[in-house]
Amino acid sequence: MLQLLHIENIAVIEEADITFDQGFNALTGETGAGKSIVIDAMGAVLGQRTSRDLIRTGANKAFVSALFTGVPALPVLEDCGVAAENGELLLQREIYADGKNVCRVSGRPLTVAQLRKIGGALLNIHGQHDGQQLLDEEQHGAYLDSFGKVEKELADYTACFEAMEATRKKLKSLQMDEAEKERRMDSLKFQIGELERAQLKPGEEEELDRRRNLLKNGEKFMTAIQGAVWNLTGGDEGGGAVSALREAAGAVSGAKNLDDRFSQLHERLENLYSEAYDVAETLRDMEDAFDFSPHELDELEGRADQLYRLKKKYGPTVEEMLEYLEQRKEELDQIAFASDTAARLEKQLEKDRKQTMKSAGVLSQARKAAAKQLEERIQDELRQLDMPKVRFAICFAEKEPDATGIDTVRFLMSANVGEELRPINKVASGGELARIMLALKNVLAENELIGTLVFDEVDTGVSGRAAQKVAAKLAQVSRGKQVLCVTHLPQLAAMADTHFSVEKGESGGRTYTKVLRLDREQRKQELARLTGGEHLTKAMLDGAGELLDGAEEYKKSI
Repeated sequence: MLQLLHIENIAVIEEADITFDQGFNALTGETGAGKSIVIDAMGAVLGQRTSRDLIRTGANKAFVSALFTGVPALPVLEDCGVAAENGELLLQREIYADGKNVCRVSGRPLTVAQLRKIGGALLNIHGQHDGQQLLDEEQHGAYLDSFGKVEKELADYTACFEAMEATRKKLKSLQMDEAEKERRMDSLKFQIGELERAQLKPGEEEELDRRRNLLKNGEKFMTAIQGAVWNLTGGDEGGGAVSALREAAGAVSGAKNLDDRFSQLHERLENLYSEAYDVAETLRDMEDAFDFSPHELDELEGRADQLYRLKKKYGPTVEEMLEYLEQRKEELDQIAFASDTAARLEKQLEKDRKQTMKSAGVLSQARKAAAKQLEERIQDELRQLDMPKVRFAICFAEKEPDATGIDTVRFLMSANVGEELRPINKVASGGELARIMLALKNVLAENELIGTLVFDEVDTGVSGRAAQKVAAKLAQVSRGKQVLCVTHLPQLAAMADTHFSVEKGESGGRTYTKVLRLDREQRKQELARLTGGEHLTKAMLDGAGELLDGAEEYKKSI
């Protein structure tokens, strides 16, 4: 359950700590006092989308934390690398004016998306506008799937459907008219021929550039080699560095046995001589190898120009042009043998379609079985919500397979005896819509591990005896889950186990909102205000007391 909600600099709330209890918690207050801001703060710390406009004027950031207790070992916690120590989990979120968010769960930094996943497993917020979702028939199938827990059947169907669509996409890519086919084949043959005639070789650009550079600077190359060879060997007459080093080694050789120092010097001179001799031989080999025809440079320049033109058309490197060539060959083969491939894909598509329809049938049967149960549950809930004569039904119609299956699901109702079932958006009033949504939420929540349900003014359009029934229903729900309810109805507020008042005031030219926990006498005054307005009378206070006494008697009975 949500035990403590701490709020800093959220809209008109500068700072507030709200300690909730197990059971039924109600928040009341004047319109505009800030009750919905408390709900917005809850949404923020649960990772829901929020705006920097939520930050209180003059503050740099807003901060919300929520302490949950009695948290079970939820799979989402393990997925996010978080553990509930002794069943406790602390969610925190800082929202900065520059748009930055800092989220933590039990001290561990997480993303907003991870916070949203964890928050969604702990608390469910049912807003005053959620009832409008019932008017959107696209949502009805999702509600049914959530109740029926058809995840496995839906996953099996989705895999079959995606395989079928992949085959369909391949088949469609092969389908073209004959004129287009001929044009494409001509284009591919030209490109393939041009690339094959070029006889491209991986790595040839680098070798081409090296050879061109060498030939362009041939004179400098030969001058450098010949000069180095002459200095090392002295030409035909000798006298170069190699000879000098050999003679120096010979001169020291006679004394190398007299002193270790001469022995070391002799070894060094021998090494220098060997190295100089090797360098001279290498230079001679380079000089002998430097042989090219007068037209070689022109041929190399021509090849470079050819590669340049091809790269502009087929790719920035020889390797990518070769890859492009293989792709075009493959495409040409596909078109050339398109008829055979298409025939094979058509057989595969028919096979995929049969498998998809078979899987869709299994999914549909699971949904229809769940629909019967959901109809009974909703009907029972509606009777408890003072709608005994309302009939609720779930209608199925078959459609072409899509990502959700072959079922079009619609919720139908009849508001009065003798009237036929019709779509909810055609017959439901605002109050009926609120109660149907409440019934649906209650039924869906039973199958979930979520421990806290928040209802934000779900009593819109409800009054009188119907309001009393809604209050009774929330009291029943609160015996299994923690319930937090923002309301304007005295019947709902009286039924609460814990009652908070949200009050707005001014100080120093600023607006402030505070949240107060009410005792019995304060609750009587608040209920009287909800019933009769600002000017309270003894009769109104006595009536509020009777409302509280009646609520206590009912809660004892359940």
